[in-house]
Amino acid sequence: MSKAPRISFEFFPPQTLDASFRLWETVQMLAPLSPDYVSVTYGAGGTTRALTHEAVRTIGQNYGLRVAAHLTCVDATREETLAIAESYAAAGVTDIVALRGDAPKGADRFVPHPEGFANTVELVEALARTGKFNIAVGAYPEPHPEAASAQADVDWLKRKIDAGASRAITQFFFEAETFLRFRDACAAAGINAPIVPGILPIISWEGAKRFAARCGAHVPPTLEEGFAHAIRDGREELLALTQCTVLCDRLVSEGVEELHFYTLNRPHMTRDVCHALGVTPQVTLEKVA
Repeated sequence: MSKAPRISFEFFPPQTLDASFRLWETVQMLAPLSPDYVSVTYGAGGTTRALTHEAVRTIGQNYGLRVAAHLTCVDATREETLAIAESYAAAGVTDIVALRGDAPKGADRFVPHPEGFANTVELVEALARTGKFNIAVGAYPEPHPEAASAQADVDWLKRKIDAGASRAITQFFFEAETFLRFRDACAAAGINAPIVPGILPIISWEGAKRFAARCGAHVPPTLEEGFAHAIRDGREELLALTQCTVLCDRLVSEGVEELHFYTLNRPHMTRDVCHALGVTPQVTLEKVA
């Protein structure tokens, strides 16, 4: 049996009271699995900067977890972006996930702020110069919607690693071979940094397909057919659990040592997959006299 993988989780900051309860329920349920770290996203277009900062601070202080804060280039000057990074450093945060970020709401595509970072490479270079952070970046095992080719994505990832990033976390995918081919292509390009597969437990099949359409993830026809039958028979959750567990198990059997779960602040499926992989709560039993 393969050794249980190391794990990490992504959360997003709450914007309503109900969402706040859901985040803390998610953290409480998943923290006992002893993740290497957890990350907290920005909203689309960087709209939740203050909420992200508050969630990062609260999770770190109240749950003792290592927290990585997302930081993007969207709608901010270089000085403003680096000031946010400094505020994280002041709060004891040493890990940042540096991303270009999505276009602000209503915009068709990302346009750099006139006085901001033009892309992730520039952001990584500036963060690396501070010497205060471990920097992770995004990676695309399938072509980014704006990329000229799959090789262009690999080449761009190498530039981000060369700029100072120490690891990459991929966009989600539905088939293990997608990641394995990408990993081989990165190795061939001379990328030596760890590349961690991003895993999306399917909470809603329709929602997962919408995410896939936005980021360019291929939806296998067999999976589409399987979920059509499962939804009709009332077994969507069972299929989702099986699909995610099999995907993760295949990756681990191919030498993957760490998995990063996009929880969507819905912890149950992520918890159940982790349990199936042998990642269980760390309980210390006291010796009875």
